[in-house]
Amino acid sequence: MPGKVLILGSHGRFGHHAAQAFGTAGWQVTTFDRRHDDLATAVQGRDVIVMAANPGGYQHWARDLLPVHRAVIAAARGSGTTILLPGNVYVFGPEAPFGWDADTPHLATNPLGRLRQQMEDDYRASGLQVIVLRCGDFLDTRPSGNWFDAHIAKGAHRGRFAYPGPLDRPHAWAYLPDAAQAAVALAEQRGRLEQWEDVPFPGYTLTGAELAAATGRALGRDVPAGRMAWWPLAPLRPVVPALRGIFEMRYLWSLPHRLEGAKLQRLLPEVADTPVETAIAAGLAHHG
Repeated sequence: MPGKVLILGSHGRFGHHAAQAFGTAGWQVTTFDRRHDDLATAVQGRDVIVMAANPGGYQHWARDLLPVHRAVIAAARGSGTTILLPGNVYVFGPEAPFGWDADTPHLATNPLGRLRQQMEDDYRASGLQVIVLRCGDFLDTRPSGNWFDAHIAKGAHRGRFAYPGPLDRPHAWAYLPDAAQAAVALAEQRGRLEQWEDVPFPGYTLTGAELAAATGRALGRDVPAGRMAWWPLAPLRPVVPALRGIFEMRYLWSLPHRLEGAKLQRLLPEVADTPVETAIAAGLAHHG
């Protein structure tokens, strides 16, 4: 049943699509403006908070990630509000067994992975109902600086494709309109969910070669699978702080992984994926 939702980070990737999806589903949508709004006031009377705000580039995470999320927990505590959190795969680490689901241990030991682990631990201990919708890399419908649009396939209309890892490793992808629809459906089912729900969003599991082939089908032209060169970026790491985090998370392009869909299918059997070619075509339409 539709209710009242507060979207934090409505200009970001997930938050933008969540605001659209909740509005389309008939919810009363309020977006939070951190320059002018008071968080403690904004959460009052909300049935759901979508916490999609991002503290900025990787270089700001150590300073800002936990305080930003702890502020949301403090504001929402005692309100009876459900928090819906877009999760990622950073928590698992390279030692986690293949096929990541709600029960897969969080084994990441790198700094960014540990920060995400602590963030989720804070939510789990908060006493609030929290739904984590855990996604892989994003396929967006607008130019939002995501890996696929801004790096991998930015030259696809000209037959160029630059994948940042080995072309034979499965990798998890989430089409943001589909993920946002799942978020709405989970929010509407919150009354029958547990206090803590970790829900992997399976999306598409594709190797680099499969992603290139799907991109070719979406564009109706040959798009040969190629590799991205990392070596020109390495000398810039000392002077471009965000690159340190990008290199830290580089292992995910070499590590075979997928997000298992059994739990989402059990909770939301009616949810269907957009065909991958349709998602890719939408994601690259502005490059045409």
